[in-house]
Amino acid sequence: MKAFKTEKYNDFTKPAIRQKMEKALAMTRSAFGKEYSIIIGGKKIKLDNKFHSYNPSKKGEIIGTFQKADENTAEQAMQAALETYQSWQYTPAKVRANCLFKIANIMRRRRFELDAWMVHEVGKNWIEADADVAEAIDFCDYYGLEALRYDKGATLYTYPGEINKTVYIPLGVGTVIPPWNFPLAILVGMTTASFVSGNTVILKPSSDSPVIAAKFMEIVEEAKVPVGVVNFLSGPGAIAGDYLVRHPKTRFIAFTGSKGVGLRIIEQAGKAQPGQIWIKRVVAEMGGKDLIIVDSEADIDSAVAGVRTSAFGFQGQKCSACSRLILDDKVYDEFMRKFIPTVEAIKVGPTENQENWMGPVINESAYNSILEYIKIGASEGRLACGGEPAGGNGWFIRPTVITDIEAKDRIFQEEIFGPVLAVTRARNYDHAVALANDSEYGLTGAVYTRNRAKLERAKREVNVGNLYLNRKCTGALVGIQPFGGFNMSGTDSKAGGPDYLLLFLQAKSLTEFIGKKNAVKKAPKKQARTRVKPKRRKTAKKRR
Repeated sequence: MKAFKTEKYNDFTKPAIRQKMEKALAMTRSAFGKEYSIIIGGKKIKLDNKFHSYNPSKKGEIIGTFQKADENTAEQAMQAALETYQSWQYTPAKVRANCLFKIANIMRRRRFELDAWMVHEVGKNWIEADADVAEAIDFCDYYGLEALRYDKGATLYTYPGEINKTVYIPLGVGTVIPPWNFPLAILVGMTTASFVSGNTVILKPSSDSPVIAAKFMEIVEEAKVPVGVVNFLSGPGAIAGDYLVRHPKTRFIAFTGSKGVGLRIIEQAGKAQPGQIWIKRVVAEMGGKDLIIVDSEADIDSAVAGVRTSAFGFQGQKCSACSRLILDDKVYDEFMRKFIPTVEAIKVGPTENQENWMGPVINESAYNSILEYIKIGASEGRLACGGEPAGGNGWFIRPTVITDIEAKDRIFQEEIFGPVLAVTRARNYDHAVALANDSEYGLTGAVYTRNRAKLERAKREVNVGNLYLNRKCTGALVGIQPFGGFNMSGTDSKAGGPDYLLLFLQAKSLTEFIGKKNAVKKAPKKQARTRVKPKRRKTAKKRR
């Protein structure tokens, strides 16, 4: 069995790597406008009602056309998943894990293609897109190995006259609802964790990134995952998604998205439906209002670089993105003097061009919402830079920094999910920690300081699921930094960690009585042998 290691990122400064990416961008662009089917039990289905996926870098440009699933289609998917589950639940873990290893290898081969689709469909820059694919590969390898580990069962103490085991068995049919901001990594992570555990899946991707989800389904088919294990259902969550969340045969829901939608799912899943014989399990990651503290004893240059990347990587459209910067009063002026020029130097534009580090926000609704929050923030504090559209024919917004923000202000408390950073002045380290914890969220945070005692205090007191010390607050690695948050950030499901597959399994304790008479007895100690000299036989003397 191979040991797990994270996938390396591509180096786009190398001409050969850059050329492969440019070729993939051209190839995928030539496939714009293709129509994709719903896939249920291996059958490809087209419906009368359709919708489009659009390029956020070029308003109105259609990336792909999709079927708008309804409740009837969702029911078909449920029945297919239920039927397949009858056999898939007993499929050996080694076979299930091997499906994930095959998927990982296919993604390695199609890596530049997948990178390119993310550049087109969600506006990721080349590095962010490649990191997304690398994380998806890591999830496959890691969860495949984890499935083999769980297949061994739990380690128990022994008891005379009995054979005792605890085994882990699947739950049933699950609905997976991934987000658009990590359209491959999170989708792959939640889906593969579900079916490698022996469950079957109804995958309902975001309507903002269905092409990437469709490409994953192509890979699932290429890896020869049995039909019906993963069923692909495109369409609005309010129709197909709500129906499946309430369905009495749904055993679990894995969701990543906004707090409002997540709480609605938890509420609906908590109501037992006629014919439902279990308590539905909900795995939910619901966003954050993440922070970075820069202490008076911090390395300012390192902190400037970390905050810039954390706040504006992928246009701030990460649940882990830094949206609250808490600066100690003693370093406030120095930090801002160094920080603002680095923000103003960020190039914004279509990310097909590698020189553009920041691309568009995902759609018109997000664009309008972010600009409205900028107006609110400017009225609450002082606009230091950005604060306006970046021009072009896409949903581009300049990276925005708003200073003099207080804890009571809306942009300090509410998730914006865009390139907007609220800066707050702390009187001292005590005040900084208090500000950090003044939030209903608790996903990620970072603390920059050279003071060891302050770092140890942060470990104890800063209430987030992922805390980083003297580094940026984004970029968790599978198997190294298990990811998930506290409070309204979700169920702290710790994706990419050793506990994650337990969310898709249930423990079954097995005891077999064999009785004392039939109990395995210890072998008796070997007695030392005593050497007995054999008696000499009397023989007649030979006559001479």
